[in-house]
Amino acid sequence: MVWAHSPSGVTGQWHGLADHVRLTARLARVFAEPFGAGELAWSLGLVHDAGKCAIDWQDKLARVALTGARVGIDHKRVGALLVRDRALAAAMAVLGHHGGLGRPQSLVELSPEPQDTETLERFFAEVPEARTLTTGPELMPAGWSEFPLVGEMGIRLVFSALVDADHLDTAAHAEGLTAPRLAAPADMDELVRRFEVNRRALLDRRGTEVSPSEVDVVRAALYEDVVRLALQEPGIYRLPAPTGSGKTMTAAGFALHHAAKHGKARVVVAVPFTTITEQNAGVYRDLLGDEVVLEHHSNAELDDRRLRLAAENWDSPFVMTTTVQLFDSLFGRRPARSRKLHRLSNAVVVLDEVQALPVPLLVPILDALRVLSTHFGTTVLLASATQPSFEHLRVWKSLDIKPLVQAPVELFTKLKRVRYEWQVDPKPTLEQIADRIAGHRQALAIVNTVGQARRLFRMVAERARVEVVHLSTRMCPLHREATLERIRALLGADEPVLVVSTQLIEAGVDVDFPVVFRALAPAESLQQAAGRANREGRLPGPGRVVVFDASDAPVPRFYRAGVDKTLAIFGPGRDPDDPVLLDRYYRSLYTGLNLDEAEHGNVIQKHRADLNFPAVADGPERDGAGSPRDRRLAFRMIDEDPVTVIVADYDPQAQVTAMINQLRAGTGSLGQVLRELRGHMVSLPRSVAEAPHVRALCEPVIAGQGDLWEWKGGYDARVGVDEEAIGEDTVW
Repeated sequence: MVWAHSPSGVTGQWHGLADHVRLTARLARVFAEPFGAGELAWSLGLVHDAGKCAIDWQDKLARVALTGARVGIDHKRVGALLVRDRALAAAMAVLGHHGGLGRPQSLVELSPEPQDTETLERFFAEVPEARTLTTGPELMPAGWSEFPLVGEMGIRLVFSALVDADHLDTAAHAEGLTAPRLAAPADMDELVRRFEVNRRALLDRRGTEVSPSEVDVVRAALYEDVVRLALQEPGIYRLPAPTGSGKTMTAAGFALHHAAKHGKARVVVAVPFTTITEQNAGVYRDLLGDEVVLEHHSNAELDDRRLRLAAENWDSPFVMTTTVQLFDSLFGRRPARSRKLHRLSNAVVVLDEVQALPVPLLVPILDALRVLSTHFGTTVLLASATQPSFEHLRVWKSLDIKPLVQAPVELFTKLKRVRYEWQVDPKPTLEQIADRIAGHRQALAIVNTVGQARRLFRMVAERARVEVVHLSTRMCPLHREATLERIRALLGADEPVLVVSTQLIEAGVDVDFPVVFRALAPAESLQQAAGRANREGRLPGPGRVVVFDASDAPVPRFYRAGVDKTLAIFGPGRDPDDPVLLDRYYRSLYTGLNLDEAEHGNVIQKHRADLNFPAVADGPERDGAGSPRDRRLAFRMIDEDPVTVIVADYDPQAQVTAMINQLRAGTGSLGQVLRELRGHMVSLPRSVAEAPHVRALCEPVIAGQGDLWEWKGGYDARVGVDEEAIGEDTVW
């Protein structure tokens, strides 16, 4: 008997290779059939572990069972060679099903070795049907070879199908199961019914608590109009809904109705900040049920095999994630990130707050969305109060983008609830802004960096006689959630509260202040911040948005281009809420940055067309083969890689330390442990985490694994992890 894996720790049974590759092939076919690559995926699945039939590999596996040592003999080459002539570049999926997608040259350089004949005969004896793969027509679907960027996306999706199938069957064996646990196909008609019933109940409850406002009337009309258009054909849609117009609910309603009408398998909603993910996922769970909604936004990339097998694969009818998780996965190459991608085919993808997509990466992002929509059955919905003018970029010039709002200027006029004040010339100091904030009963201040937020928070707290609250990503999710609940409770009871936050609060977070102070930022951020002022339209007059440019809190480098265009187009009497001026702003910004020809996006596009997956994900080699890679030209949603730390001190009753120890021991349901720990995770920029005084307080959760750490430092009950206070006489 030939084995694929050593005995299960649960049953003690070995995992037969024939059983493993056949089940992997069947699952991969099911996963890839929605995008027309079922036969290709089946073939890749059948041969992916053919090299394990080598006598040396089987001998080493026997020693593994006794000693626990890893198998260090390659087992991917033989299977890749077996299907290379028919699967063409897609055979890279076999080569990369453990280490990640490479480049076509790795296939070209493969050559048979003397022991391959014996290994293949042993494989064919175990899996006779694999002999048919040696001859026949090409397995790549029509169009993949003709259009390089379509082929690139297809290879990513079929790689995903293979990796997910392989991991599912391997994990099932490890857990003592005869087959993986798979979710039943979603009943979208039932989900639509449930959504509408619960939405109506939610609105009825709200109607008994507060009297309907003019904003509520506009929201209801917008929802009905948009959902009616969900019956249209799949494609790319635009929802330019003002802040406070119920966009979150409307986008989900459109997605579910569209999925039910056109047989889509799932809805994937991506938002720019984890704060919005946490908030919206709670709303969607109330409307659809806990068992339906999957929330996935952990940025920890784990190399440890035990944890990797527990990674999410988006096998749920409704997925809430972040744009970072979505696009870093879509342009990544490693199995742990890529295994979910096949779920995007035949899905509805909602990009909420689409204005927050990183401008330097717009060309590859928009092209990927175009390819998914036109070739892989994905409907894309762009939802935002601040709709970027993507159609002015060459990559989307010829696309038919369907509008869901026929008269956006009229809608924005109906929902205009604020007036802007500009305090940019002369520039105030941060202390002067703190004085102004402290003089209010209720106010929100939004600044551009975590450091600025901590400084301004402490200034306001020194001056104010009311409760002052801080919000930033240095607070763990459970802390942020509790803080937002506290803020909403105070606002709901009309109690005094002053909030100082980073921009995490300005997109999609449902709070309503009479006045908002916003540090100078690009126009889209100013408009999003304005959505937190007089959100429900219940003030006797307009809310106020004070835009300030503090002399001692400079605009960050990544905002400077947008700020320059903002100051040129907007100002007193020229509000960022004006859709006509916003279109002019985006055109000016894209032209000024020359995005159609800009190096970063075009380098990524070139390497995508060349199927050079490492160059896309990790950057091109600086000086030829084998040289260090230029990470500046890689696809990265966040310029600097984050490091995830787990905080045990926020809630001592949560037994976080015990769960961390469980991860270290590799016992129990690791996926469940990771899900429970998410609420205690904080992402630190790598430059911060690697500073000696911070690094000294980080301990790897698993020795040798550098992406997930246990935080051994203090945790400030107001601002969370405060790396600037380490070593100072600070009360944590």
